[in-house]
Amino acid sequence: MDAITFLIQCLNSLQYGLLLFLIASGLTLIFGIMGVINLAHGSFYMIGAYMAFTLSSLTGSFGLALLLGIPLAVLLGYLLEWAFFSFLYERDHLQQVLLTYGLILVFEELRSLLVGDEVHGVSPPDWLSGSLPLGHDMSYPVYRLFISAVCLVVAGLMWWVITRTRLGMKVRAGSVNREMVQSLGINIALLYRLVFAAGVAFAVLAGMISAPVASVYPGMGGQVLIVCFVVVVIGGIGSIKGALVAALLVGFVDTFGKVALQQAAGALVYLLMAAILLWKPEGLFKASQG
Repeated sequence: MDAITFLIQCLNSLQYGLLLFLIASGLTLIFGIMGVINLAHGSFYMIGAYMAFTLSSLTGSFGLALLLGIPLAVLLGYLLEWAFFSFLYERDHLQQVLLTYGLILVFEELRSLLVGDEVHGVSPPDWLSGSLPLGHDMSYPVYRLFISAVCLVVAGLMWWVITRTRLGMKVRAGSVNREMVQSLGINIALLYRLVFAAGVAFAVLAGMISAPVASVYPGMGGQVLIVCFVVVVIGGIGSIKGALVAALLVGFVDTFGKVALQQAAGALVYLLMAAILLWKPEGLFKASQG
């Protein structure tokens, strides 16, 4: 592998890892802070991809589709938490799994009725459709760099909100002791609703920005959900920092595994998870560490 090819694979690994982080950060917020096993989280990623396809087709602009899709995602998350997830906090994990699996079936059926079962593509905006030359005969798509930049900006904002604001302080306190926070006069129900809405919005945003580099197709949420649970487990449940580190590790292992060890590439990510859990059963970071 020459230096240019290695650089391209590093950029691909970074882009894939950051995209995984954007999805997994919402999952670890909901799972780690609110204590809900949300199997429907992958469906939010699928909804984002189909939202990008639908809104960009209606408006003729991918940028406008993003601007419209984010508030719609927040609204969707807010309504879902109010209608379904708010009843799950005191229930056992089996009931959480059954409800969220039921939501997967509902979302898939609604997708089929509203959009159909065809595979679709989404075109990136013209100003992001070019490539940067690397060496004499290779180039790298500008849009993939845009995906990485968006994920880095979101990661920075998330870190700032959770560690440097009063809202983040309330979220961290609510994840440790819900009753204590409620006794201080904080509306814990509204706080959890906002956290859930943010988690949904992250997954939807990931689906929207990934649509131009991947096909939009039925069942796409199921594949990404498994990898995101791997990221959450490796990083440590409830840890945003852990989700970032784990997502980058998975991105590099998966990308370079497909290049160097194609036959074993599918198992490398799970071998990585097994090795880390043998070393640190609680994951790389605890929730209190970010």
